[in-house]
Amino acid sequence: MKALIETIVTSLVDYPEDIIVTEKEEETKIVYHLQVNGEDVGKVIGKNGRIAKAIRTIVYATKTDGNKRIYLDIM
Repeated sequence: MKALIETIVTSLVDYPEDIIVTEKEEETKIVYHLQVNGEDVGKVIGKNGRIAKAIRTIVYATKTDGNKRIYLDIM
């Protein structure tokens, strides 16, 4: 899942080397924290959050473990 997030975001940003995706697994959920360069935050979020919503939709649709919920936080 980390590779999927990195692949999607890499095509959107100007500084792909600054992309950091960390995973935190809990009992009922898995949270992915996405960090990008400060200049790229607007590109990842998009106008009115449309790009962030689209990224989240893709990540949520490709979840592999049916028991845990997946969350994506953009920092």
